[in-house]
Formats: sequence, C-alpha cells, structure tokens
Amino acid sequence: MRKIEHIGIAVKNLDNSNTLFAKLFGEPHYKIEDVLTEGVKTSFFQVGPNKIELLEATNPDSPIAKFIEKKGEGIHHIAFDVEDIEAEISRLKAEGFTVLNETPKKGADNKIVCFLHPKSTNGVLVELCQELG
Repeated sequence: MRKIEHIGIAVKNLDNSNTLFAKLFGEPHYKIEDVLTEGVKTSFFQVGPNKIELLEATNPDSPIAKFIEKKGEGIHHIAFDVEDIEAEISRLKAEGFTVLNETPKKGADNKIVCFLHPKSTNGVLVELCQELG
C-alpha cells in the first residue's frame, strides 16, 4: 500500500453535503460520478494532497443506503492506493484478511477496487484502489 487514496463519507443528500463540505474545505467538489453497480453517486473533493469522497445511495438496496440506515451518516471507508491490486488481494488473504470481492471491480474516479471486511480490520471497511491505465 502506497498511501491513503481517499476517505469515503456516507451522506443522505449529496447536494446539501457538497455545499457543506465546500464551505468546510474552501473549495468546490471537482467531480460527481454515478457508480451504477454499487447504487451510489459520488462526489470528490481535493484537500491538499488528500481526497474526500462523498457517497449518496441511489437506491434503497445499495450498500450506502444500508450503512446509513444502520449507522447514520459518517465515515464509511478508508481507501488505500495500491500498485498491483491482485497481488495485494493475494497477500492480504494469505495474512488472514477477509476480502469481500476477490475479483477487482470498476469503482469511481478511474479505479478498480476491492474491499476488506470490517470484521477482519478492527471494524474499518478498507478499500484497495488501483488506477486504471
């Protein structure tokens, strides 16, 4: 793992949250993107060298909708940039971590991603991200 890629925050209303976080960071979001396979609309902010991803559910069965229903709005995951996601998946499985999707899938912001189950990471949902191309 090379660095923290972004921190994901689950929100009920993306428009309202974009306004709030733009005030907080002093800059507007730079991108909004739908990830249809996850039932989520994302918005990205660049804060110095760091990124914040806001996530709004686009359907009631999406993982973000279920997260908000159970825990409310707030930090959903921390994402780490990796050079070779398949090698990291193999390494982490060998170390005993539970991988939620062993085959990387298309994520937001030109990434392929996979997630580690929070039960194997002290309650933190961890996302691995590899830049496409």
